Amino acid sequence: MDNVTVLTFTMTAYAVIENYKHGLFLLFLSLYVATVSLNLLLIAVIAQNRELQKPMNVFVCLLCFNEMYGSTALLPSVMSVLLFKTHEVSVKWCTAQVFFLHTYAGAEFCILALMGYDRFVAICYPLHYNTIMCHSKVMKLVVCVGLYPPVVFAGYFCLTLQLSFCGKTIPKLYCVNMELVKNACSNVPYISVLGFVLILFLVIPQVIMIVFSYGQIVRVCKKLSKESQGNAFKTCVPHLLSLLNYTIGSMFEIIQTRFNMSHIAMEVRIFLSLYFVIIPPITNPVLYGLGAQIVRVHIIKLFIKYKTLPSKVAKRVTTA
Repeated sequence: MDNVTVLTFTMTAYAVIENYKHGLFLLFLSLYVATVSLNLLLIAVIAQNRELQKPMNVFVCLLCFNEMYGSTALLPSVMSVLLFKTHEVSVKWCTAQVFFLHTYAGAEFCILALMGYDRFVAICYPLHYNTIMCHSKVMKLVVCVGLYPPVVFAGYFCLTLQLSFCGKTIPKLYCVNMELVKNACSNVPYISVLGFVLILFLVIPQVIMIVFSYGQIVRVCKKLSKESQGNAFKTCVPHLLSLLNYTIGSMFEIIQTRFNMSHIAMEVRIFLSLYFVIIPPITNPVLYGLGAQIVRVHIIKLFIKYKTLPSKVAKRVTTA
C-alpha cells in the first residue's frame, strides 16, 4: 500500500445510530462478554471431561474458538468507533479487519461442513465410527480448517493490499473487502470477479460435503425404525440449526455487499450486516451446550462444584 492517497475511511453507518450510540455500546459490550464467556465455558467443560472429548466435540471447540476470533475482530472495533466523533478508522486497521472477518467467515462454514461429515459417519457407519474418525484424522481435519480459509483468501487479499484509495466512505459499521475495492482509485473489475471465485472456493466444496452427508443420512434413516430415526434426527438438530443460522446471516451480507439495497432502511441493513458475526457466536454455545444432554449434565456439575467449593473451604478454616 505504498501509493495510498487516503489514510482513513469514514464509516458512514455510525451517523445513523448516533442518537443511541451509548445504549448500543452497552449492548455490544454485553454481547461480546456473553459470547466470550459462553464459548469459553463450553470449551472448558469439554476439555475437563474425557468422555466429552469425541470428534464432534473437538469440532465444537474449534467452532467456539473461531466464533471468539470473529467476535473479537468485530465488536471491540465497533465499540471504539461508537465513542469517536469522527467515526473514522485507518486504512491499515480496515484492511486487517477485512482479513480477520473474511477468514472467520470461511472457517465457520468449513467447520460446519466437517460437523455434517461427522454426523454422516456416526449415523451411517456407527460400528466403524471410531476407526474412521480416529484421533490422527481429526487432527488433520482441524489443521486443514485452520489453514484452508487463510490460504485461499491470502492471494485475493494481496491484490487488495496493492490498491491505492481515493474514496473514503464505507456505508457499514465494519470493513469488508468489496467496500475497499469500491474506494480504489482505479477501476479493478478483475478483483470483483476473483472475489466471486473466492466465494465459490470457500462455499462449493463445503456445500457438496453437507449435501452429500445429509443425503446419505436421509437414505440410511429410511431403513431405520421410527425410534432410531428420531434419535438420529436429535443428534443432527444442533448442527442443522447452526448451519441454517449462519447461512442466512452470510447470505444477508453477501447480497448487501454486491447489490444495491438502498431501498431497504439503513437501520435494517445495519442489523442484517451484523447478523453473521453476532448471532451464531452467541447462539451456537447454547445449542451445543444445552442441546446435548451429556454436555448439559457436565455444565450443571461444574456450577454445582464451584458453588459448593467456597462453603467447603470455609468449613475447613472453621474446623482448623
